[in-house]
Amino acid sequence: MPCSTRTRSSSSIPKDTLRASQLSVLPMAGGERAGGRATRLQSNRADAGLRLPARPARRRARLSSPGAGRSSAAREALRRRLLGLIEGNRVMIFSKSYCPHSTRVKELFSSLGVACNILELDQVDDGANVQEVLSEITNQRTVPNIFVNKVHMGGCDRTFQAHQSGLLQKLLQEDSAYDYDLIVIGGGSGGLACAQEAAILGKKVMVLDFVVPSPQGTSWVKHTWETMTEAIQNHIGSLNWGYRLSLREKAVAYVNSYGEFVEHHKIKATNRKGQETCYTAAKFVLATGQRPRYLGIQGDKEYCITSDDLFSLPYCPGKTLVVGASYVALECAGFLAGIGLDVTIMVRSILLRGFDQEMAEKVGSYMEQHGVKFLRKFVPVLVQQLEKGSPGKLKVVAKSTEGPETIEEIYNTVLLAIGRDSCTRKIGLEKIGVKINEKSGKIPVNDVEQTNVPYVYAVGDILEGKLELTPVAIQAGKLLARRLFAGRLEKCDYVNVPTTVFTPLEYGCCGLSEEKAIEMYKKENLEVYHTLFWPLEWTVAGRDNNTCYAKIICNKLDNYRVIGFHVLGPNAGEVTQGFAAAMKCGLTKQLLDDTIGIHPTCGEVFTTLEITKSSGLDITQKGC
Repeated sequence: MPCSTRTRSSSSIPKDTLRASQLSVLPMAGGERAGGRATRLQSNRADAGLRLPARPARRRARLSSPGAGRSSAAREALRRRLLGLIEGNRVMIFSKSYCPHSTRVKELFSSLGVACNILELDQVDDGANVQEVLSEITNQRTVPNIFVNKVHMGGCDRTFQAHQSGLLQKLLQEDSAYDYDLIVIGGGSGGLACAQEAAILGKKVMVLDFVVPSPQGTSWVKHTWETMTEAIQNHIGSLNWGYRLSLREKAVAYVNSYGEFVEHHKIKATNRKGQETCYTAAKFVLATGQRPRYLGIQGDKEYCITSDDLFSLPYCPGKTLVVGASYVALECAGFLAGIGLDVTIMVRSILLRGFDQEMAEKVGSYMEQHGVKFLRKFVPVLVQQLEKGSPGKLKVVAKSTEGPETIEEIYNTVLLAIGRDSCTRKIGLEKIGVKINEKSGKIPVNDVEQTNVPYVYAVGDILEGKLELTPVAIQAGKLLARRLFAGRLEKCDYVNVPTTVFTPLEYGCCGLSEEKAIEMYKKENLEVYHTLFWPLEWTVAGRDNNTCYAKIICNKLDNYRVIGFHVLGPNAGEVTQGFAAAMKCGLTKQLLDDTIGIHPTCGEVFTTLEITKSSGLDITQKGC
């Protein structure tokens, strides 16, 4: 845990002892100075408004270490002891005696009249091990490393920033001053997973969950759309009931109110009737999720629907325009076309932004061949109601993104799927200083989901630069709770995440797109194996034998490790799920070659890949 770039060898303190010096603002009985020469810590007294003793004394507490052993048991024992220091002290500072930044922090707490427990890492023989384990716990490799009431503050700069904003003074309050150990704002999958895991670990937890109705009045659950939509709504209702029952069984307080920060560690909860109640908590998790974005043109909120509204319509949508090229847009369009509706997709630029573009174009090509119309390089500029009805008639005027051309068309329903906005702008984050991306509303976090305010964390779709997938949010929420309340270290893997676009022909992937792989590793360091294939169930029906496609992207410099997996075909989700586990284990091209395939399956094709893109050889299939 270096201070800047300086290093110093450990002192000759016995290896079986870790020493934590106690910095106190009160002199010890008899003037004892066991920690060495007492020093005057005068700075920042004006801030504190306190008269301090001229010579605050130090004393040392002893913490037995597991010795210098490197075994996993010894390492785990050391980790538990460090966590014990963090849990057992109001202020815990991991420091180095010669570090000027550490000295500044010690002087700050002394000026505030706050007793601190200090572990000088350069004064213990086992300091290197302590340093390594502490960096795993905190993800911080510098000193000072500071905890206040079990909240990781960070280093010197962040502590002084917290002092200037008033946050430090709030954190110095005892945990018992709070109503809850954890309050989760938002009832999405990630938030619920985090809340339940924290409750399992014995913490007092509250979930605040309130869904603001869409412009069409949809707040989820209710309405029918003949037999199908009734069954869908019943399923959603059963899921919601199951979530609430699970929360109740784990003693999590579920409150159907809108949460908004009013000051540090304090939120205001407003229910449907406008009644307000305030709650406090030691830690908060933001899991507010996202809601569909609108175009900002005349008629969009009045006459258009989103994916939130689709299965709450009391009528079949009829001829439908889907605006957007996200996986939500393509999945909705594919579903509507599948039940026989006239469907058009209006695309501003590219399909499936963020996904592998070769695969995206193959998805679009298949949909177009099977009846879905595409309007490329156009955006709507006006939606006008011509007739009311169930459904009515809407005129859509659209403009080309590449020139002055405009077009008009009549539809029964216009479904917007142009992205989603994070629900972070109206929950009082500015009152406690949580930073958000002003353009997107997303929240920057470190690799342990911590925001710039130490006691506030975030999970799910509102995270900047992370995948917007329910299973990812659930995994991140569980692991976050375990790190916060169980001393665990595991972090969520946001890279090797399997996912599937459930279009009429499914597209499954895991790892990097070809574009991203080239950006990260350079084209000359990659080998791409690919092939078209013909599923057995398509042979008898005589369906195209050169539509389904498989490819893997391998890193030549890492033993041809598979860093990207892509498949377009029937049941792509099922295929991808299995190979994702192999990728987590370090799957290589050789391991795929050594694997015996199951014949005749779609997944088998990955065990027989031979042709590389760089070879330029033909990959079309002549038979099964």
